[in-house]
Amino acid sequence: MARLASSTSVSDILFPKPGTLIDKKRSGKAAILRINGEKQEELQKRETRSKKSFSVETTRRVAIGLGVASLAGRLSNGVASAAEDNGFWYTGPIPVPSVSSKIANQETGTRSFVRPGIYMANIGPQGSQYRLRKYAFDLLALGDLIGKDAWSYMRKYLRLKSTFMYYDFDTVISAAPEEEKQPLTDLANRLFDSVEKLEDAVKNRKEPEIVSYYEDTTTLLKEVMTRMA
Repeated sequence: MARLASSTSVSDILFPKPGTLIDKKRSGKAAILRINGEKQEELQKRETRSKKSFSVETTRRVAIGLGVASLAGRLSNGVASAAEDNGFWYTGPIPVPSVSSKIANQETGTRSFVRPGIYMANIGPQGSQYRLRKYAFDLLALGDLIGKDAWSYMRKYLRLKSTFMYYDFDTVISAAPEEEKQPLTDLANRLFDSVEKLEDAVKNRKEPEIVSYYEDTTTLLKEVMTRMA
């Protein structure tokens, strides 16, 4: 009887009843369906949240767009027109800067280093005075480029900074008291005469002349910084 019982148990293990497999398969399918159902429900929730988020974002963007359009309309109706001539922006062609002081080269009527097409914002005499001091300090660093085969960069940097200083000097001289106009004009002419010589030497890559003219220019740049402090 023991052997029979043992064999029965083994047979149950090796050859389970068909109903057992069917129940397991059914339970497995039910679990899969339940999982798939949960995933589907989660996907639907995510899609709903995404649609709501998109709707809110779209509404916000439309509101911002309408606000910007409204602001632009108000500016075009009067605010912008009132500020057209403030010297910071223009509705027409960019004006060509000019000088009224006697700081141009007497032979050419201009300065060789002046770069055309540069917009000069109207920052007032005090702003021009500050920029003169700052750009004079910047040009003192050009000495680090001498002898390093950076002549093209050195010339472009010299011309750009000097162009701003040229027009800023005119602004400062024009606003200065009468007794200060001539000393400022003399200082500007001495500086720009030296810069023209330095710019020509850099253009032709004549290093001995560059060193000599740069030393002269450096002395004048320091004088400008002291005067504009």
